[in-house]
Amino acid sequence: MTKARKNAREAALELLDSVEKNQSYSNLLLNHLINKYEIKGPDVGLLTEITYGTLQRKLTLDFYLAPFLQKKVERWVKNLLRLSLYQMVYLDKIPDRAIIFEAVELAKKRGHRGISGMVNGVLRAIQRKGLPSLSELKDPIERLAVSTSHPQWLVKRWVEQFGFEKTEKMCEANLIPSLQTARVNFTKISREEVMEMLVAEGYQVESSPIIPEAIRSLKGNLVHSSAFQKGFITIQDESSMSVAYALDIKDGQHILDCCAAPGGKTTHIAEKLRSSGTVTALDLHPHKVKLIKENANRLDVKGIETIAMDSRHASEHFQKESFDRILVDAPCSGLGVLRRKPDIKYTKSIDDIQALQRIQLDILNEVSELLKPNGVLVFSTCTVDKEENLGTIETFLKQHPNFEPHPLHMPQVLQSSVEDYRLQIFPQDFGGDGFFISSVRKKH
Repeated sequence: MTKARKNAREAALELLDSVEKNQSYSNLLLNHLINKYEIKGPDVGLLTEITYGTLQRKLTLDFYLAPFLQKKVERWVKNLLRLSLYQMVYLDKIPDRAIIFEAVELAKKRGHRGISGMVNGVLRAIQRKGLPSLSELKDPIERLAVSTSHPQWLVKRWVEQFGFEKTEKMCEANLIPSLQTARVNFTKISREEVMEMLVAEGYQVESSPIIPEAIRSLKGNLVHSSAFQKGFITIQDESSMSVAYALDIKDGQHILDCCAAPGGKTTHIAEKLRSSGTVTALDLHPHKVKLIKENANRLDVKGIETIAMDSRHASEHFQKESFDRILVDAPCSGLGVLRRKPDIKYTKSIDDIQALQRIQLDILNEVSELLKPNGVLVFSTCTVDKEENLGTIETFLKQHPNFEPHPLHMPQVLQSSVEDYRLQIFPQDFGGDGFFISSVRKKH
């Protein structure tokens, strides 16, 4: 039985429709469809570009489409129009006539003649009349929200938290695809040796100016490199790599990593321990715990114990004051990783943020008893929201007078941005994910 084949645009339409209908994760679905429809070569790049681009710019595309749609259309038709308009507005290499032809053919295949005629009419009208101007939007927050395709409530919230200028830079940065970065496994090899290997294989790489063990890929997916297969590198964002520094790890320590999957920080901690101590990695989901084990095995790092467990019940399993360091890289809204997961910004709400903060505090409260006196607790998230970040750690400190702010250790380049015991990294700072990291110490 032969596999069904679809071209990049058909697969993109299926992906966009599934994300909207089922709130599927775009990154997981993309890999699934590439394999399912045996999409290869340049078509993989096209599929990735047009799906992520359309998702990133959805609200902007809807603003451009609105004057040309006389009535509500079916979800898949709207996604087809968004997909086609994205290519017309943002991609230079594909002529409009080819984009419109493909859109009409797709409409015929999935719908009927009336729909294909309407799709043709809308796209040709836009081609003829041009796009509506964003200057029509007089409210600066609404204009910023539409021009950068972020929900208006979120832009308003960020402006209140960080000011208009910083919010504008963040929203614009969220539209720029992130570079793939990798962490070199210093227990096996140096950064220079790995870079020589990768260049010899045809990759274009540069050393990170932020993290001493990080490299950036300018061309090529490092997952397919021999350096990755041999356990010399692991894929991780530079902001995420800075978390292990915050733990100020010493040889022989026992460290608890809560919410640890897929294991990027766990293995980084183990590498820094140099087989001299132990890392206990917890995650709620057994299939995610399996990922931690797979990562540890590929990197050949020792001293990692993995347990499938809700961190909110950790004190039932471990003795009090049994860890020198605890990392709570907490469940969060993910508003710092919108370049990688653009669908997040359309589904999150203030209610989600408040619910997540309650979970964060529950985990911190639970594991605080497991830390030894003078031990350090690091709380981190991949979000930029002040309520989730500063609000959570300040609430924890108020509720736990036996804890106090502890100087935050960071790689040298980031140290100047540290405010006392905490650091907020924004996507526009150096191209890494938005991340919050804080450090507190148990007094007694």
